[in-house]
Amino acid sequence: MLNINGHNRTIFRWYYLDSYPKSQQLFVLTIAVFLFFGMHNLLQEAIMKLEGFTFAVMLGYMEVLGVTTCSYIERKYIAKETRRKAPIESYPLLTLCLLSSSGLSNMALNYINFPTKVVFRSCKLIPTMVISTIINRRIFSSGEYVSALAVCIGLVVFAAAEWQNSPSFNPVGLLLVTLSVVADSILPNAQEQLFSKGSSRLEVTFFTNFFTLLAMTLSTLASGDLIGMMQYGQQNHALCLYMLVYTFVAYIAISAFMQVVKRFGGVTAVLLGTARKGMTLILSFLVFPKKFSWFYVLGAILVLGGLLSSSLIKQGKSKKQSLPSYQAVSSRDQTSVDEDEVKH
Repeated sequence: MLNINGHNRTIFRWYYLDSYPKSQQLFVLTIAVFLFFGMHNLLQEAIMKLEGFTFAVMLGYMEVLGVTTCSYIERKYIAKETRRKAPIESYPLLTLCLLSSSGLSNMALNYINFPTKVVFRSCKLIPTMVISTIINRRIFSSGEYVSALAVCIGLVVFAAAEWQNSPSFNPVGLLLVTLSVVADSILPNAQEQLFSKGSSRLEVTFFTNFFTLLAMTLSTLASGDLIGMMQYGQQNHALCLYMLVYTFVAYIAISAFMQVVKRFGGVTAVLLGTARKGMTLILSFLVFPKKFSWFYVLGAILVLGGLLSSSLIKQGKSKKQSLPSYQAVSSRDQTSVDEDEVKH
């Protein structure tokens, strides 16, 4: 297995980023996350608009199937990893979180519209920060929590106009998407713990998705969704093309996102994911035109302002911790907030 500076060779060659400063690494990964998740979400909305398509849970299934297959090929034939570093008992929690996050959020699309799902899913930033404090013992300032709250409120305000024009609230859909948010808040922090034990991105990606795929195969067979989608695909070839591209794009997007989790931590990844959801709402507004509302403007200001203030706070911390003083070094060791603490 080729190893460069402790990083495994992968099909996307993320290890080339190691020679660049952290800021440039984050910039490249941010572009990748925005680009491929943007394509992913547009395809998801296009699939849900296909006439007669009622198998929303299968969107999550195809994501998991694609990621499992691609990560297996990448791990075995590109990185040539043969050993698993994390104990097998570490994966049930990750499997449950991924199963709940993917399955429940896509099932919710049967009851609520796409913007509503995006808004509720975007409000996971604060619970993720709370869980990160509990699980990984990270410490955040009140300013960071205020910034996170501004981002979440901004996304809610941004979608308020959508709710006014086409409200489709359903208690079942809201319950499903809320439970998926809780699961998704735990997932990146649990992944981060495995990374800290030396597990590679490919190891965590493959085993988490493999066990999730087994569980989803059994559940979708029992519900009839798996057979139903196959029968629908035989009649609608556009679905087959959408699903093929959707699955591949999903793997690239998730691969880039996992790099963010491993290099910069779970909270940074969720902050980036929240910003990406803001972009998703904008794309949805442009691709599927809607009536103008000042709520869109106000929401955008809150989101961008929250992200900017959060970035400034983190940069201020980095500068303080880079000072060659015993106090700065001691503070860094105690808080473990830094991006550099998450070793790749």
